[in-house]
Amino acid sequence: MTTYSDAGVDLDAAARAKELFKPFVRSTFGPQVLGDIGLFGGLFKLEGFKEPVLVSSTDGVGTKLKLATWMGRYDTIGHDVVNQSLNDVLTTGAKPLFFLDYIAMEEMVPERVAVIVKGIAEACRAAGCALIGGETSQLSNHFQEGAFELCGFLVGVAERSQLLNPSKVKAGDILIAVPSSGLHTNGYSLVRHVFGLDKDPSLLHDRYPELGRTLGEALLEPHRPYYPLLAPALPLVKSMGHITGDGLEDNVARALPPGLRARIDYESWQPPTIFGIIQERGKVSQEEMFRVFNMGVGMVMTVEKANADALLRLLPEAWVVGDVSKSI
Repeated sequence: MTTYSDAGVDLDAAARAKELFKPFVRSTFGPQVLGDIGLFGGLFKLEGFKEPVLVSSTDGVGTKLKLATWMGRYDTIGHDVVNQSLNDVLTTGAKPLFFLDYIAMEEMVPERVAVIVKGIAEACRAAGCALIGGETSQLSNHFQEGAFELCGFLVGVAERSQLLNPSKVKAGDILIAVPSSGLHTNGYSLVRHVFGLDKDPSLLHDRYPELGRTLGEALLEPHRPYYPLLAPALPLVKSMGHITGDGLEDNVARALPPGLRARIDYESWQPPTIFGIIQERGKVSQEEMFRVFNMGVGMVMTVEKANADALLRLLPEAWVVGDVSKSI
């Protein structure tokens, strides 16, 4: 008799994976979550808002997943997939409500799936966000050996009257930055090219004294979540840019209205060591580095000049990274 497993799909492994990660998922549930794991749709009760606006974001982790596979480490990428969407939603001033994940892989390894979902649940709990559902798929003969896909979907909410609004930004406003934790989830195709990792991933295990750890450990540093840090500061903020793909200037520009531009003071901070190693190894120009990577800047907030000092007092690690001026 022919079975599904003969075609490369292990239903028993999938069932075991679900049993392993159920406690992690349930640990994110609050009273707003209605129902339990296994429903066809996640249920969330929205309450406490007068004029709620739902804000959504979706993203994947990209080729950072290759590094996780080469390193045999799956405990950080769950944080990545949550936090990048969490930060995108935060740029509107929204509070995270719930998250859904999608994991697809060639071979269903229950313990590996459980580690990934555990990281997702940890990131959700840290943000006060429910992991309300997801999908784990085994796609036989679809991926290269060891490869997989991980992406997620986050929904947040804000009072309409409290949404951050770039249209309120004006010339003379101040740009305040908070640091990144590393590369976050952007630029990994260039990193792989620079170090030749597709040919020799063992280089990830090389230890760099200036990093105090291996190259792979530095590159797998999770994408930092900013909601817990910045939520208390939102009443002082006009707009916010999450520094992801396309670098600092282009992402800050998305938080400004037409006719205004950001003037960045590139002497106001020192990019972390990992970026210098990438630049030197690959002989990458300064312009290209700032176009591809966040270079140590995770989020940039636009504030009224009169509120800048108050915001800096709330965020001791933040600094003035520039200001807003009229376009030339």
